[in-house]
Amino acid sequence: MVELAIQGLRAQRGLPARSTLRRWVLLALESTTPAQLTVRFVGRAEARTLNRDFRGRDYATNVLTFDYARAPLAADIVLCLPVIRREAREQGKTLRAHLAHLVIHGVLHARGFDHERPRAARQMEARERRLLAALRIADPY
Repeated sequence: MVELAIQGLRAQRGLPARSTLRRWVLLALESTTPAQLTVRFVGRAEARTLNRDFRGRDYATNVLTFDYARAPLAADIVLCLPVIRREAREQGKTLRAHLAHLVIHGVLHARGFDHERPRAARQMEARERRLLAALRIADPY
């Protein structure tokens, strides 16, 4: 059973439907493991505050994952839409493709994956590529 709350979606234009976001989250979970997740869309100011207060980095970033428990999985995934829109334009990607990647990326962090060390980064990126390919989204790297 997956409990998924999506916050801030109504205030934004051009975003996928809740059902699409849920499908991306379920794909990244890769199992029937119980999970309680919140996906929250925020602006630059909130993303910057969260990044500064919890990571010590004073800028708005594209995605932050706050994982609270592994069994059952519990996490908040915070997505900064202005940063994501800018990155998609700069990288020549559609907003949908970039957003799918970052939702999957955030869920993988909640599951314990990271990209701090080269080997771990390669493993996480390979998993992201495989999951995105299942959605017919090109390699984001």
